[in-house]
Amino acid sequence: MAEVKLTAELRTEFGKGYARRIRRDKKVPAVVYGHGADPKHVAIDGHALMMALKTPNVLINLDVEGKKELVIPKAVQREALRGFLVHVDLLTVKKGEKVTVEVPVHTEGELAPGGNLLEHILNALPVEAEATHIPEGFTISIEGMEAGHTIRAKDIPLPRGTSLAIDGEDAVLQVVAAQAEEPAEEEEEAEEGAAAPEAAAEGEAEES
Repeated sequence: MAEVKLTAELRTEFGKGYARRIRRDKKVPAVVYGHGADPKHVAIDGHALMMALKTPNVLINLDVEGKKELVIPKAVQREALRGFLVHVDLLTVKKGEKVTVEVPVHTEGELAPGGNLLEHILNALPVEAEATHIPEGFTISIEGMEAGHTIRAKDIPLPRGTSLAIDGEDAVLQVVAAQAEEPAEEEEEAEEGAAAPEAAAEGEAEES
C-alpha cells in the first residue's frame, strides 16, 4: 500500500467554537493516539485529508510540525447532510505491526437469471494485517450464482500475511430468491369473484 503524505499542526485550543473556526480555515480537527503515548490534537488540511480518505484504511505518513509518524484512520466523523469531515481519529502504527481493520467487499459479475437477489450481510470483512500491507478491498465473483448460494468469510482468498478477524463460517454474501407478488388487479378480481356467489345466494334467500 502506497503512503500518503500529509502535514498537521498541533492545536492547543478545544471546544466547538474553535472547531468551527478551523473548519472555516478549511482544516479538520483530528487526534493522533496509540502505543501508549499521550494523544496529540492536531489540525489537517481538509481537502488533502478528504482525498486521502478516499482509500479505505489508507496509510498516512503524517508530519506533525517536523515529527513524522505512520497513522491509519480509525474513526471518521462526517456532517450528516453535506458529508464534510467533522473529526478524524488517527491510530499510530509501525512497520511490521499487525492491526485489525475492516476491508471493503466488492462484487463482480451477474447472478443467474430468474430474479434472484444478492444480500450483503457484511459490506466489509474484518481482518488482521500488517499496517503497511493492508488490502484495499476484496472482489468476489457472483457470476451465475443461484438462490441459496452463500459466500462465507473462509471462502474469500486472503493475501499472504492477512488473516480473518471473524469466524470463517460467518456469512458475507448470500443469494436469495425474489418473492413473487400477485398483481393487485388479480387480487381484486379474485375478491370480486368470491363475493358474486354470496350476493346471488342472498338474493335467492330474499325472494323465497
